[in-house]
Amino acid sequence: MNSRNQTAFALAASLLTVVFTLFFTFKVMAAEPAKVFFIEPSDKATVGKAVKVKMGIAGMKICPANQETPDKTCGHHHLIIDGKAVPEGQAIPNDPTHVHFGKGQTEYDLTLTPGSHTLTLQFADFAHRSFGEKLSNTITVNVNK
Repeated sequence: MNSRNQTAFALAASLLTVVFTLFFTFKVMAAEPAKVFFIEPSDKATVGKAVKVKMGIAGMKICPANQETPDKTCGHHHLIIDGKAVPEGQAIPNDPTHVHFGKGQTEYDLTLTPGSHTLTLQFADFAHRSFGEKLSNTITVNVNK
């Protein structure tokens, strides 16, 4: 094999290695399950009565409510105060303890009474139907007097 062929072969082998590496990297990344999480506050945090809540999502997209889409990876956040995750497929109630973020908001200024509270982040589709416990996250915060 002459040097020109060797160079072409080495280049092709390198390119093939890069392609396979990228393919398997993205395949592994795509296999990661979707999750919701609190950016702020952290679990077991001691906070004042005014609490800045920052919400995150991985493996899904934030999309506004009431706009039907065939994309099953679209949804929006809900914050449940002193309650539990809503079962999959069930509509999330609209009351003072279930805060809806149908415009795609990811931050919220919450006011809590002194004591211990649970905050549950729940992701839901365009019609506010819960994605269930697998796309929820519950933390506890302690509010100072």
